[in-house]
Amino acid sequence: MKLYYSPGACSLADHIVLEWTGQPYEAVRVTREERKQPAFLAINPAGAVPVLEEDGWLLTQNAAILNYLADRFPETGVGGDGTPQSRAEANRWLAFVNSDMHPAFKPLFGSTAYLGDDAAIEKSKADARAKLRGMFKSADAQLAGKDWLTGHRTIADPYFFVLTRWAKANDIDLSGLDNVERFFQHMHADAGVQKALKDEGLT
Repeated sequence: MKLYYSPGACSLADHIVLEWTGQPYEAVRVTREERKQPAFLAINPAGAVPVLEEDGWLLTQNAAILNYLADRFPETGVGGDGTPQSRAEANRWLAFVNSDMHPAFKPLFGSTAYLGDDAAIEKSKADARAKLRGMFKSADAQLAGKDWLTGHRTIADPYFFVLTRWAKANDIDLSGLDNVERFFQHMHADAGVQKALKDEGLT
């Protein structure tokens, strides 16, 4: 298997899960500029990471890749404990992170620059920070008494870890969210997480 990633992007979640599988894989670093070039656009016309390649088959979209890895390596348990309810919980929190939280960061990454008005752009960023604070507060409540979002390690956890890294880098108020901080430190101490971070030059 081959993972195309950009350092610190949401593809870090897939990178971590690949480490958790214990199976051989190749990680291919792709810069933001390279993602706009014909060579990479031939791999993913959207010009985005992650992309997972296996035996010539290309898979895009983070949620799809994470679920594929869960099915490909069921022994990891990252897709749940084998029951439909456990799998649904893993996907419930993956959807929360992928569909609700991730898009909420967009104004902080320049999506409202088209407004051309500094005050309006800053207002959009402030609104994004406020919304994200609320989402992290929900996650904090979910993490009460748990090391993982669902109670055991799933594909939702590395993605949430990535977004927590983004939050810390973008002045999201995480004060008082002790469960989120405990989760973050717990993840950061994981050997697979440390290896993925080191490989991406993020340590």
